[in-house]
Amino acid sequence: MNDNQLQRYARHLLLDAIGIEGQRRLLASHALVIGAGGLGSPAALYLASAGVGRLTVVDHDTVDLTNLQRQIAHDLSRVGQPKAQSVRHSVGAINPDVQVQALVQRADAALLDRLLPTVDVVLDCCDNFRTRHLVNAACVRHRRPLVSGAAIGFDGQVSVYDSTRDGAPCYACLFPPDVAFEDVACSTMGVFAPLVGIVGCVQAAEALKLLAGAGTPLAGRLLMLDAMTMRWDEIAVARQPGCSVCG
Repeated sequence: MNDNQLQRYARHLLLDAIGIEGQRRLLASHALVIGAGGLGSPAALYLASAGVGRLTVVDHDTVDLTNLQRQIAHDLSRVGQPKAQSVRHSVGAINPDVQVQALVQRADAALLDRLLPTVDVVLDCCDNFRTRHLVNAACVRHRRPLVSGAAIGFDGQVSVYDSTRDGAPCYACLFPPDVAFEDVACSTMGVFAPLVGIVGCVQAAEALKLLAGAGTPLAGRLLMLDAMTMRWDEIAVARQPGCSVCG
């Protein structure tokens, strides 16, 4: 690390669990963020501020005025612009040393198969089950850890799915792809503005721990937040032998 990096990341270097070696791992790492909205905004900003060397951000959508209530990577001047490119500009303003690839497209299986061999961790910050299952299946195929979050109304959840760990489930173990789950949109149900920030920040924290080799990941545990009472609940989850994806 150069002198500027030693100063920028000084508070990480003071942490025994990270230190110089952990920060070097962050600087050399590559994170993939699927979705540049409510969850992807804080996740990407904290990954960048913490010194993750490369970010790839995938989102097909554009910034809308209604997004600004909660999607903190965007501002009024970028309404109508692609969200992925907006995140790239925000990251550059915080930490210009981070290399950001902004892909303005949907995350389909072909794109995921092209990207995953090059990344160290995947953050699923999307808002629909179809994409979550595509991302999960790709992470299982390519043996990459997946940090998944979701938020609607006042309810949020987050977990790490890493099928390379003994007994750890994948996303499909909890939410089988052959079971019909109804996608609930913010446009119809609403979402509490800070909720996506809380969940997205937890996603960033879990990704940084995985990349730096610090602490214990959320693999095998599902955190659920009721923001109305500010109560966290945790349930243990295990790999399902009959899972169609990782079983």
